[in-house]
Amino acid sequence: MTAGYERDAAAIYRASFATIRREADLSGVPPALEPVAVRMIHACGMTDLVKDLAWSVDFAASARSALAGGAPVLCDSSMVAAGITRSRLPAGNQVLCTLPDPQTPVLAARLGTTRAAAAVELWRDRLDGAVVAVGNAPTALFHLLEMVAAGAPRPAAVVGVPVGFVGAAESKAALAADPLRLPFLVVQGRRGGGAVGAAAPHALASRTE
Repeated sequence: MTAGYERDAAAIYRASFATIRREADLSGVPPALEPVAVRMIHACGMTDLVKDLAWSVDFAASARSALAGGAPVLCDSSMVAAGITRSRLPAGNQVLCTLPDPQTPVLAARLGTTRAAAAVELWRDRLDGAVVAVGNAPTALFHLLEMVAAGAPRPAAVVGVPVGFVGAAESKAALAADPLRLPFLVVQGRRGGGAVGAAAPHALASRTE
């Protein structure tokens, strides 16, 4: 029953991206962000994801420049961090998730917040000019905005794609509307997730699929 499935990895890869480009309406996506949109669709299998993408005009240039300059990629979860292939990043960039840090639960208790939000506190000395990828926890994105508003260093770009039913849509809307105008890319609404968040840095590091 399974004898006819495709076994050639390169052929699967080519056919996957050809299908995305055939089925997804990418006409409203600027050329600099098209590879990012394609990668994010590939990560979740939803060609209609493109209709929920929103971005600031400076996002792609700011993120690519930061990555080329060696900026770290700060991730809200181990899932996002594990999904980023370090060898594909352009400058030996560090990929960091502070959620497993032993300080995180202590900070969470002291701050009265989630561990994901508390882990963002540990980004402070790396945040200036960093690329942030939030794929799982809306509280991490909310806390990042609170920190920057209170005077923490500004990241170069924020991929805000937390998934879920409580706070996910709201956190992404807050990033997009934030008066501090951080360069951003979001998936509006409830959809997102670690794989989608990890897909964006790959595409930003290279203009090709």
